[in-house]
Amino acid sequence: MTDDDATGYESDFLPSRVELPRPLGDTEIHELRYPRFTVLLDPARRLAAVTAVNIDGGALRDLPRTGQWRLDPRVAESAQAGPELYAANSLDRGHLVRRRDPGWGTVEQARRAMAATFFYTNAAPQAGAFNQSKDLWLGLEDHVLAYAGATAQRISVFTAPVLAAEDPPYRGILIPRRFFKVAAWTSPDSSLRAAGFVLDQSELLELRDGEPVVPSLGAFRTFQTPIADIEHLAGIDLGDLVAADALTAEAARGEDAWRLLRVPEDVFLG
Repeated sequence: MTDDDATGYESDFLPSRVELPRPLGDTEIHELRYPRFTVLLDPARRLAAVTAVNIDGGALRDLPRTGQWRLDPRVAESAQAGPELYAANSLDRGHLVRRRDPGWGTVEQARRAMAATFFYTNAAPQAGAFNQSKDLWLGLEDHVLAYAGATAQRISVFTAPVLAAEDPPYRGILIPRRFFKVAAWTSPDSSLRAAGFVLDQSELLELRDGEPVVPSLGAFRTFQTPIADIEHLAGIDLGDLVAADALTAEAARGEDAWRLLRVPEDVFLG
């Protein structure tokens, strides 16, 4: 990856400017730019506090899956959760910015952008169990892009683990119990719209003798969540995205207005 490749997230990618969300308070952060996406790395937690990617759905490339996980040489190894976290256990390296999301433009541009998603700075540990709810989480960008087709198929997506102090420790890393995602797009009337989601893997994080195991019961749960709640939960300043939330009080349902999702059609985009 060259400096020319590392364009990073662009705030003016949509007709309505969307600033890069940042942690509230004075947390030390390393801002790392990659092709079409940015990672704000929390060196104390050794995980991303925020990732932000621009997606042009009309120019996405369908390329073979390639890439090897590697440390980013721009920051100290001690600031990254590297291969030792995932060795000989049931944890997956969960892409925060999905491999295909920045993969648009020319074939070469797409290939370089996809390869850049394999830096450990863009990974977070997820339970190895797989079920329908996790599948739903992985497809949320596609669902929003399909809805945004009338507005040039451009969206910006912000994803990260919720870095909570009570997360369980493992190999010197606090393993996140929840992840958030906020997608932003422009509606046909040119107004900014957004939707927020939370993936909860609490039921699948079980340690025995200090090692993670996959419980026989338990599941990932995916919610559509008020963006104001995500801002408070994650300690991230989401700016204008809070007011742009498509999940109105009338559309919300469930405990604390969190909307449990089972299939993509459960998502409310206005």
